[in-house]
Amino acid sequence: MSKPTKYLLVSLPTSIVPSKDHDEALAALRATVTDDYGTVTTFPVPAFKIGTLDALVQQADDLAKLEASCEGVVSKVGDSLKTILEGDEGKVSQQKTVNDKPADQYLRTFTWQKAKYRVDKPLGEIIDTLQKEIVNIDNDVKSKYSQYNTVKTNLTTLQRKKTGNLSTKSLTAIVPPPVVVTNDSEYLETHFVAVPNILVKDFPKTYETVSPWVVPRSAQQIASDDEYTLYAVTTFKKYSTEFVHKAREQKWIPRDYKVKEGGREEEARELEKVEREEKRLWGEALRLGRISWGEAVVCWVHVLALRVFVETVLRYGLPLEFVCGLIKSTPKLAKKARNSLDQQYSYLGGNAFGRDKKGRITKDDSATSADMQAAGHVGDGGEYSLYVCYEFEIN
Repeated sequence: MSKPTKYLLVSLPTSIVPSKDHDEALAALRATVTDDYGTVTTFPVPAFKIGTLDALVQQADDLAKLEASCEGVVSKVGDSLKTILEGDEGKVSQQKTVNDKPADQYLRTFTWQKAKYRVDKPLGEIIDTLQKEIVNIDNDVKSKYSQYNTVKTNLTTLQRKKTGNLSTKSLTAIVPPPVVVTNDSEYLETHFVAVPNILVKDFPKTYETVSPWVVPRSAQQIASDDEYTLYAVTTFKKYSTEFVHKAREQKWIPRDYKVKEGGREEEARELEKVEREEKRLWGEALRLGRISWGEAVVCWVHVLALRVFVETVLRYGLPLEFVCGLIKSTPKLAKKARNSLDQQYSYLGGNAFGRDKKGRITKDDSATSADMQAAGHVGDGGEYSLYVCYEFEIN
């Protein structure tokens, strides 16, 4: 089993090197992380249209929420694939591709889809487009999988009627037509009850008195299995409802059955029809799940790119001269990579903040922290990143 992968998306100003050269800044980032903690590839982020500072602060907040939504949809679609493939991790991983290639390859070769998300549009419009897209993906998958689950449940019910015990299976092939002699009777009605085998001994002694007007000695044993014995009992129609109620109190299971000519053939046709429908919807749900997972990842990564851009503007200001790198690591090594980056680039956070050994802010400045929180720089736990960095996992 392959090791879990953790990604860090890091943006640093090119001023981390004297020349302010992009390639040299990327090389400095690689040197800081080192191959011991992860591999670094360039992550191109386009230059978007920048609005007001207030708009950027609001967009930082909107993007944080949108990223959480994208991550949630990717996870839910993955769970749907896992369900339809009955938990087979190998098969599930084969379905998790982005544009017909592994997610890791997509990340390492990422390019902004300019035709779909035009960079000449205002940031707000791009965010709205991504928001609508991830909602549509979520709704489409929910609808298709709900449709499949309904048919699957129907199929399971029909299969139980064919293969279950006498409390659930169809009686069409079990009850011989001569047993039901009261279908057209004006006064009498035949009932079928599945009696648990542990109660069979007392059944002949009690069935005549559980309700009024049970025809004496009318009980006939029709069939039995490992759990139940099926009996036919005749009552007067006027007291049928009471007999069914009392039978349930006795822990007998009333079975609704009426003789129907051609019933066995009809049940077989219905089962075959639902089996075909389930197979068709299974294929559709699988295809939609595979496509939707990839599309949701695409949305997620584009939102991450937008977060990097907005945060970079808020952190480092204009003119925009920065380098963005994707660090591929593991959950354990990612912490060491962050520590190395913190030590090297702590000055980017100014003098107000530093980190203790657990990576927390060491100087308590509640006013500054509140400002950072409002600008999207501080996480829910009050953790302030000294530079632009987003961690994520795609599973």
